[in-house]
This record gives sequence, structure tokens and C-alpha cells, in this order.
Amino acid sequence: MLDETLLADLVADLPSAVRLQRLVRTLREGFRCGAVCLLRLEEDALVPVAVEGLVREALGRRFELAQHPRLSTILASRRTTLFPPDVRLPDPYDGLVEQQPGQPLHVHDCMGISLHVEGEPWGVLTLDALEAGTFDGDDRAALERYALLIEAAVRVSRLEHDLRALRMTREDAGLAQAPLETREILGHSAVLRQLLRELDVVAQSDLPVLLSGETGVGKELFARRLHRRSARHAAPLVQVNCAALPESLAESELFGHVKGAFSGASAARAGRFEAADGGTLLLDEVGELSLPVQAKLLRALQEGEVQRLGEDMPRRVDVRIIAATNRRLAEAVREGSFRPDLYHRLSVYPVAIPPLRERGSDVLVLAGHFLEINRVRLGVRSLRLAPEAEAALLAYAWPGNVRELEHVISRAAIKALTRGARRDDIVTLLPEWLDLPVPERADDSGSGTPSEPAAAAPLPLRDRVEQAQRAAIREALTACEGSWAAAARRLEVDPSNLHKIARRLGIK
Repeated sequence: MLDETLLADLVADLPSAVRLQRLVRTLREGFRCGAVCLLRLEEDALVPVAVEGLVREALGRRFELAQHPRLSTILASRRTTLFPPDVRLPDPYDGLVEQQPGQPLHVHDCMGISLHVEGEPWGVLTLDALEAGTFDGDDRAALERYALLIEAAVRVSRLEHDLRALRMTREDAGLAQAPLETREILGHSAVLRQLLRELDVVAQSDLPVLLSGETGVGKELFARRLHRRSARHAAPLVQVNCAALPESLAESELFGHVKGAFSGASAARAGRFEAADGGTLLLDEVGELSLPVQAKLLRALQEGEVQRLGEDMPRRVDVRIIAATNRRLAEAVREGSFRPDLYHRLSVYPVAIPPLRERGSDVLVLAGHFLEINRVRLGVRSLRLAPEAEAALLAYAWPGNVRELEHVISRAAIKALTRGARRDDIVTLLPEWLDLPVPERADDSGSGTPSEPAAAAPLPLRDRVEQAQRAAIREALTACEGSWAAAARRLEVDPSNLHKIARRLGIK
């Protein structure tokens, strides 16, 4: 019966993601186990591409082979690997298998097999159970029989992916292709998938792109994807943080200078435009540039040439421009703080990066990624979220977006250890450690009436101060329409200090 289901799905006309998800679901039902995970090999790590029976944030994990000897053992063998229940090797899924409410149980049975496509290692398939003795010799032999069908499904999905990518490229035999896969931008929401498809199309043009979005959405990662998928991917991507450029040095930083051009110019120096020649120049926080610098930037974009400070002859440059901002530049144009001609030059193709609160369960995928990073960083056996903590993450509005989520998870992991959690156990992060509003839960009696919210643990003075600081900074940013410079003036603090405080608080 299992063979027939796998074969039917193999020849069915299904999207790749659906095909692989049905594959792991069918195997979980067929082997009557707790969880099945399909992982792709990426350099020295295994990355989940389809899971069944694991918590949602498992999709955001990246299992470094050096940190997970069980996965390394499975990958190294062409036969099925069945670990005895009492094996001392740490299990990567401890605490990640879906459970009824209560404390997570250790994984007791683990079985897996390596997968090869076109003679090359592709990844592994793992099966896990919470009861010892779930898998036996017959299951081990059966998994080896099914391995060919599993590899065929993976190969079909990869071919479908490659064909879709080819249809999106220009009919240009000389166009070098960037790698098709990247794990930097995590998530599976419809809005993110649509955005990535849009970026992959515009990447192959030389049009200037304006990336807009709230602080912390990851505009730099999307810019890097644009460059990586463009015909310029072999040339450098040079980034300029416009918000950190003092007006007195901005021209030199962008266009370069000759020796003696100004006090302190002891040697000639190329600017960022020349450094990016043949490649891509990312102008991050472009809305923070002063009007005089904007005028000089516009000339460089219009003429395709730059002139070093103190030099008479201009230099030709071939640069693709990607600009990024958390400000509403159209409003800045109306207010007179941003040049309309520069705005139109930069926004030939505008792209809005969605905030995290509009990406649904992507927050859990990203949380899983940060949980794995902190598990390794802190030397913890297993790090997971309590169900109430997952609900709190999903309910929160995330004004600081992905960057704020990263710091929230890091702080919660440290709090768990300071409150007595042991590094050699499964550490479950509780909602109160996230420092986020906890959603109310329904009454467990089944009456359907909301219960009283659980009393929050009293906050230490430092946490209360940090909460007040976050609220003040967010209020100032909202009032100043996302301008950090204006927010610093409103709060009467030095701009560089404001950036440091915001990073410490997880806002930036």
C-alpha cells in the first residue's frame, strides 16, 4: 500500500513543496512513527525542506554536521542506519517532536538513510519515534527499498524547480546563473514566496531597485539575493550605510579623493562607486543623505561617472544601484527633504518588503533558526518553545521585525539558563521570558469562556527600564516617520548612541 501511494504521488502533477510534504506524511503513516524529516545537504549542514510531526520552528533549523553525530552517521552510509534506544549520541530532534500539552519527551527510536541524486549526496531522510522498539529489522529493510522512490521524488522536484527557474531567465546564452538556492531568507508564507519570485525576475535586469520596509525586515538580505541572482553576481556587491556618513566625508566615501584633497587625505583613495565597478552598489538608508550629497549622487547616476575629490578628470563606472530605506521617500519628496529627481532615478522598480507581522507562521520558522543558533552558542542540548511561547510570538506585532525576533530569542535563551535550566537537558522557553504580551487562553474546563490571564512574573528594574526605553524609541520613530536622525533629535540624544541603544534593545 505504501509503495502504491509513493508511486501515485511521484507521477502526479503536484507543486514541488506539496510533493515533498505528501512524501513525509505518507512515510510517517506507513511506518507509524512520531516524526519524519527530509533534509537537504548544504555545505557542512543539513537543512529541513519538509517535516511531518515536528514543531513548526524545526523548518528554520540548520543542523551543522559537526554538532550532530547521528546525522553525520546517517549521511556517511548508503544503508539504513538504525540507532539502538540506549545510544548515547545526542538526538537533534529531542524536544522538537509534536507532543500533547506537558513536558517534551526524549526521542527513543531513530532511523535514517542517506539520499543520492545523480550519484551525488543530496541529503538524508530521518524517522523518529518516542517509544523504544518502534523500528525493527523489517522497517530497516523497508526503508532501503523505498529509498529509490524517495530519491526519485526529490529528483523530480529538483527538475521542476530548475525548469521554473529557466523560464524566468532571459534568452541569453551568455548569462551566467547565480546559485538557485539560498537559506538566508527563511519562510514559507505566500507573501514571501511572491516577493522572492518578483525579485528573481527583476534581478536579471539592470534596473535600479528601491527596497523599502520597516527597520529590521532584512532589506540587506533581499539586496544580496538581487545581486546574487543577477548577471553581475561574479563582481562585488559594495554596501554603503548612508546613515553613518557624516556630510563632510560623504563625497569622499562615495566618489573617492586624491592625495592632499583635504586635511588628513595622506593618500589617494577610490570611492565606493569605483569599488563596485562592474557589480552592484547598495545604498542602505539612502533617505538619510543630505540634499547637497543627494545632488552629487544624482549626477553620478545620470552620467555614469564619478570624480574624485581634488581630481579634474571624471572616471567611468558601470554600477547597478540598489537603494534601501525605512522612510517613506515619496513623503520626504513632498516635504522637500529628498530630491524628486533622485527619487525617480532610484525607484525605477520599487519593492516593498513586508513586515514580519504580515508573514504569518514565518515567525516560527525564523524563531527555529535563532533557537538553533543559540543552542550551539550556549552549548545547550536542545532548545525549544513552549506552546504558549509560540502563541505569544504569533500574536505580537513585531515593530522591530526579524532583528527584534532574533534578540528576543537570544535574551529568552539566556534567561532560561539564569533561571536554573540545565544545559544537558531539553530547555523549553516560557512566554514570560520573551518579554512579550501573552495571549489569553481558553478555560481548560471546556466551557468556552475565557479564563483570567495568568499573572505575569514581576519584572526586575532593568527589564522595566528597557521596556520604557523601547516604548520611547518606537514612539519617536513613529512620530518622525522612521527617520532615526529626527528621532534622535526628538529624544535629545546623540544619533550614534541612539543606534547603539536600539541594537541593545532588539529594535534595530
